[in-house]
Amino acid sequence: MKSQRGSFRMPKHEELSQPNTKDAFRSARKPGGEALCPRCGSVYKRGRWSAGPAPRNPRLLHCPACRRTREQLPAGYVNLSGQFLSGHREEIVGLMRRCEAAERSRHPLERIMAIEDSAGGVQVTTTGTHLAQRIGHALRSAYRGAVSMRYGGGETLLRVSWRR
Repeated sequence: MKSQRGSFRMPKHEELSQPNTKDAFRSARKPGGEALCPRCGSVYKRGRWSAGPAPRNPRLLHCPACRRTREQLPAGYVNLSGQFLSGHREEIVGLMRRCEAAERSRHPLERIMAIEDSAGGVQVTTTGTHLAQRIGHALRSAYRGAVSMRYGGGETLLRVSWRR
């Protein structure tokens, strides 16, 4: 096949299938008007969920993060393990909570759902992939260690592992 100037074709061995980026918690049709999440107080206005004052006469509608939490279907998993974790658990949880507060100030749908002790360490679940990624980067920056990130189910699920 002859290549045309200005066109680009990826070699066969590097072609990837298109990821499935459809997220069941983000509706295809945006709700009209203004809405208020009765659980967390997030406000839906002009096509976006944000923090702010409640509009007059809002429609009550659960935000995607509250729906994820209620149905216990996280978008991000952060698994922490290693000997360092046992001696510094409270510091690490504090770091994750600060990451959540910083992310939530700009994106109110990014939240920590749960922090649970597991057999191998600690598992954190989040409502969004961005917060899970941010926690992984913060752990590597603050405490070093090995971080790996894997997307599953397209780009709607992220698994982060940190070990030290």
